[in-house]
Amino acid sequence: MSNVATTHTKSIVGEPEVVEDAAALVGHPAWTDLKAAATALQAVQVKDGSIPESSDHGQAAGHVATIVASVRALAPNFPHDAEYLDALVADFDRWERDGFGVPDFLDSLVAFHPERHRVDGLGHLVVFPMVTQNGSTDRHIEAVLVEVIWPEFIAALEAGDYTNALFVPIRFLDFTPGYDTNSAVLFPETVAMRAIPAFTWGAIFQDREAARYRRVVRAAAEITKLDLPADAASLLDDQQLAEETFVMWDLIHDRTHMRGDLPFDPFMIKQRMPFFLYSLEELRCDLTAFRESVRLERTLTTRAETETLDAADVAILEHAKLVQYAIIFDRIFRFAITGSRVRNYDGVGGQLLFAWMHQHGVLHWTDTRLTIDWDEVPDVVVRLGESIDELYWRSIDRPKTAHWLAAYELVRTTLTPHPASEWARGLSDEILSGPPRGLTDAVLDDEFPLSMFYEALGKKMADVITSTAGITGRSAA
Repeated sequence: MSNVATTHTKSIVGEPEVVEDAAALVGHPAWTDLKAAATALQAVQVKDGSIPESSDHGQAAGHVATIVASVRALAPNFPHDAEYLDALVADFDRWERDGFGVPDFLDSLVAFHPERHRVDGLGHLVVFPMVTQNGSTDRHIEAVLVEVIWPEFIAALEAGDYTNALFVPIRFLDFTPGYDTNSAVLFPETVAMRAIPAFTWGAIFQDREAARYRRVVRAAAEITKLDLPADAASLLDDQQLAEETFVMWDLIHDRTHMRGDLPFDPFMIKQRMPFFLYSLEELRCDLTAFRESVRLERTLTTRAETETLDAADVAILEHAKLVQYAIIFDRIFRFAITGSRVRNYDGVGGQLLFAWMHQHGVLHWTDTRLTIDWDEVPDVVVRLGESIDELYWRSIDRPKTAHWLAAYELVRTTLTPHPASEWARGLSDEILSGPPRGLTDAVLDDEFPLSMFYEALGKKMADVITSTAGITGRSAA
């Protein structure tokens, strides 16, 4: 990107009238009835979403009737989703007529287009048989009331050099049990359907990301005695500011998966490969967002010395610095110690960033106190992103297994592998000359164990991290 866009337009298609404040619908009788009926349906659905016991069909039909009536009652509040809500009613009717087999909601999914209406505060009623990533693995009926987060400065970024037509940032208003979990995404590929269409959107619950960030980082800073810069501390005190910061981060992160010098398609193709490759891909996208935020901060700071910035650029400048804090703290304080140690690729990415900063002299754990040299941090962190970019660029000309080995070497130069690792000792010729699955099978579940620092921090942070399940911006306020 050569210049920060100076002409700002809203990145939406149409601006539908908001008939009623979506948040006010949380107490609407039709919503409470719908939520209760969907939750009751989950109790008779099996893992694939079907209801195999014929004795449950009468009860299920009653719940479906309630859901359909509630959708019709709520539909006038969502004129922008009229086609979807009509198709949703038809899908429920067909599911019941077909005897409550494995649900197929392809028609309503194809009709749902939240990406066409990215208007700040606009609401959506979303009901699907679905799994919830990092939540429930059962494909059950779930229902959520959400509203879009789309401030003017994000519209300016997206309309300029950071186009991302599929990205839909949203906020929880209310939800069924599948989202009373750690799930922070609403993805179309999680819906039960007979065929896979071309997906046109992906939604992220920025309020959940921001709320758990605020809780975790506040606790971690206290435990490690880290003095936060004033602007970093402001993220912990302001939920809206944190939400907008995460929107900017994810806008750039999300688009990066398909951009750059990639060894064909390292992440999106569903292939079995060593989990640390996913660590590098997710970290690459986050560090691209970090690098671009550094560049935006420096570019706009220089421009502000000679001209008056417009409101959008002022907001971009403010949030660019905050994105840098958010990426560092979320990765080193939450990612590294959240979840199990079984192929935890986000965990390894957080460990890698922490160790890189420590070994490059900008992060210090001395006298049981954590300190960070913030003036030097941007260039050091950007260099880690550049090393991953170089790995990808070189791997365009490498065989798959050679790329895997090079990626492992990049990680192990910073993180210490498990002493029992076959990869660390050197894989046998039999494995190296065999199919790729042999290399993957040789990777330990915890190939890069936690350091002593993280073992201690993880014990102190365990209850805090557990407490963030089901958190939303409203519950954290």
